Amino acid sequence: MRARTTIGRIVGVAVIAVPAVALTACGSSSGTSGSGTTQAAPTVLAAASLSKVFPKIDPAPDYSFGGSGALAVQIEQGAPADVFAAASAKQPAALLAKGLIDPPVKFATNRLVLVVPAGNPAHITSIGNITRPGVKLVICAASVPCGDYARTVFKNLGITAAAMANVVSNTTDVTQAVGQVALGQADAGIVYVTDAKAAGSKVQAIALPVAAKPAASDYIAIVTSGAHRSSARIFVAEVMSVRGQAILRAAGFGAP
Repeated sequence: MRARTTIGRIVGVAVIAVPAVALTACGSSSGTSGSGTTQAAPTVLAAASLSKVFPKIDPAPDYSFGGSGALAVQIEQGAPADVFAAASAKQPAALLAKGLIDPPVKFATNRLVLVVPAGNPAHITSIGNITRPGVKLVICAASVPCGDYARTVFKNLGITAAAMANVVSNTTDVTQAVGQVALGQADAGIVYVTDAKAAGSKVQAIALPVAAKPAASDYIAIVTSGAHRSSARIFVAEVMSVRGQAILRAAGFGAP
């Protein structure tokens, strides 16, 4: 498995049922077919928030993790890809409208939390504290789902102006946002609970109020121009399988 790091606003998309062929597929996405021919592993472009969990589901694919928006642009520009997994409905909806992917499937949910560095030097205990003068806040860029979600949280709580005034960094993906908080480069950040969990004791997570509506959804789809559609279908089936879903739950993701 070779992993590369590359450099989203949420819109509604109907949840499409998993194709029957995907549900019946099983086994690793790289292996021997019934005819004895070895299938090549698929190239999977996936949101950075999936970088720790997808290789646990299947280590074989050629992964490229990054911001969902940037990955969608790569697919639009013809970059080799067999599977696209995004942390929002927006990018899959846009690619589907252009005929670049098969109907996307919702495979997991996530939620946003406020994170602070270990020790919490700025003494932040709630989302309201991030509006205090002098607080250094990091969020993802608006083109990235985690950044779009964060801005929606601010809007829902009526703190957009005060919160955005304290933003010192707009990162290209959620992994960078967590990293900056963990290193103490910011007093707080808005990230996914799964990334906060993966960071362990380096950060402390603070739940957001229900009024913030901090929910997020993840979608997966097969790229229509992909060279390895068979192995792509197997990979999607692995993600949707009982085992795949159990691995996602263990990482902190919610049921689709």
